[in-house]
Amino acid sequence: MSGKLDGKRVAFLFTDGVEQVELTEPLKAVTDEGAEATLVSLEAGTVSAFNHLDRGDEFKIDVTVADANPDHYDALVLPGGVANPDALRADEDAVEFVRGFFDLDKPVAVICHGPWTLVEADVVRGRTLTSWPSLQTDLRNAGAEWVDEEVHVDGPLVSSRKPDDLPSFNRAVVELLSQR
Repeated sequence: MSGKLDGKRVAFLFTDGVEQVELTEPLKAVTDEGAEATLVSLEAGTVSAFNHLDRGDEFKIDVTVADANPDHYDALVLPGGVANPDALRADEDAVEFVRGFFDLDKPVAVICHGPWTLVEADVVRGRTLTSWPSLQTDLRNAGAEWVDEEVHVDGPLVSSRKPDDLPSFNRAVVELLSQR
């Protein structure tokens, strides 16, 4: 059986502290539709996910962000959690990797606290997106329009607020990727 995303390659960029469900649910959504997913992080080895404040599962990384190239992927997913995007935005390779998807006008999907990395990459100016509510000032200060919506699509950018929004987020991600 073929899926809507057969032949698509999707990078998932995250590090320790990623909100597990914000990684696993979008990962399942795109792979169930036939996409090939690559787990990208700051270092080789494994990454510790969290279920809110409780330690979750470990995920084996496929490639480090220093060795990853946006040209090799059709889309990028940035899961949230608080510690995860905070560490990503402080890493030059991660910021450049994210910026590369915007430079190439490729789809980017981001949820919860994930937009912190977008702010650091300076790619939200003039865009409309949603996030965990505590990021709205950061996003506005970076030139974005913040909206309180379950999911928001602005061109190649899909954003969502929180784990409760994952069903709508996943549908929007699959739909956007299937159109490109």
